[in-house]
Amino acid sequence: MRLLSLNTRQGALPHWRTRARRRLISPTRCLTQLVFQPKTSNVHNRHDVVDGDASDARLVTGRLTAKKALVTGAGQGIGRAAASMFAGEGAQVVASTRTVDKLLSVHDPLITPRQLDVTDHEAVNALIAADGPFHIIVNCAGMVANGTILDCDEATWAASFETNVTSVYRVIKAALPGMLELGGGSIVNVASVASSVTGVDQRFAYGASKAAMIGLTKAIARDFIRQNIRCNALCPGTTLSPSLEDRIEAAPDPIKMRRLFTERQPMGRLGTLDEMAAAIVFLSSDEAAFMTGQLLVIDGGQTL
Repeated sequence: MRLLSLNTRQGALPHWRTRARRRLISPTRCLTQLVFQPKTSNVHNRHDVVDGDASDARLVTGRLTAKKALVTGAGQGIGRAAASMFAGEGAQVVASTRTVDKLLSVHDPLITPRQLDVTDHEAVNALIAADGPFHIIVNCAGMVANGTILDCDEATWAASFETNVTSVYRVIKAALPGMLELGGGSIVNVASVASSVTGVDQRFAYGASKAAMIGLTKAIARDFIRQNIRCNALCPGTTLSPSLEDRIEAAPDPIKMRRLFTERQPMGRLGTLDEMAAAIVFLSSDEAAFMTGQLLVIDGGQTL
């Protein structure tokens, strides 16, 4: 993960860089230590407030204190891990999911579960009107369609774009006026390396829709750059999540499928939810204040 090339607010070193200089260790290692504290640490442990597949996030710096965030697709996987880690950094989080029962195990006063189908225009507007404005928007809701163009009927094509692109348009269009009234904010769109970054086997509709999300990200970044709105995209490689586990178990040979997914990455392993959530926190924080319209690729070397 190459985060050192990303600048920050002029005239001020981020706290992880200052601490790294004082201790004479690499800033990247220091950032990792700030996000993932040992379980023996005296720092407040948040693992008991969000159960299941969510990140074992901890309150370590409070760098999102006084911020309010909306995370879509927060029922499981990267979205859930990000919501937990946001709360661990002091943010108030509205965690939305189509199936709100997935958030019944969340017991954190900083996390407010909300039922939301991001393909429902009226529901998106109603949630943002009721719970906004937001300093941070994370668009993590999505779907993965398998197959080539010959396997993709028009319904699958339309559903892929509706969920992975049009829903992002809806959320941002509804939330952006409030964000502008706050004086600015950060938008993080969870895309994929299967996009304009690279082609991936059997991901025709998914890759096309995530490429469109990247185009949307850059357009918003350019249009609102002088109004203190930052918009970036996280492009994960293959990440061990509940949805990936479901696809593996549904395969005729799950052991072979797991091996194939793992072999995509030259590092020889799958990405973790914590790694992706930490990147989202970084993109949302003031540490990335000089960064907009960019792709943060975290893929274990898949696209090298």
